[in-house]
Amino acid sequence: MEYEIEDDESVSMAVVRAVTAVTGCSPGSTPLLARVVDPDALDALFSASFDGTPRTGGHLTFVYADCRVTIDNGEFLTVRPLRTAFGGAADEPPTPGE
Repeated sequence: MEYEIEDDESVSMAVVRAVTAVTGCSPGSTPLLARVVDPDALDALFSASFDGTPRTGGHLTFVYADCRVTIDNGEFLTVRPLRTAFGGAADEPPTPGE
C-alpha cells in the first residue's frame, strides 16, 4: 500500500493509520508503535530543520505489526505485509501447489 503523508499529519500517526488500513485492525488492537521505534524521534527525523527549511531525502525501513514500513522523505509511506495468505514472504510469489 502506498500512503501519502498529509502536511498536517505526523509521520508516526501516518504509520499507524497506514498499517491499520493494510492489516484491517483497529488502531487499539495494533501493538504500540513505541515498542518498535520512538514516535517522537521518528517525527523529528522527518521534520523541518531548526531554521524551518524542509529536510530533503531520507529513507527509513522498519517492521511494525507484521508489516514492512518504508518512509521516503517524510512524504510517502509504503506498507507491505511480511506474510501473504499463502504463508510466504509478501515480496515472493507463492510456491506452486500452495
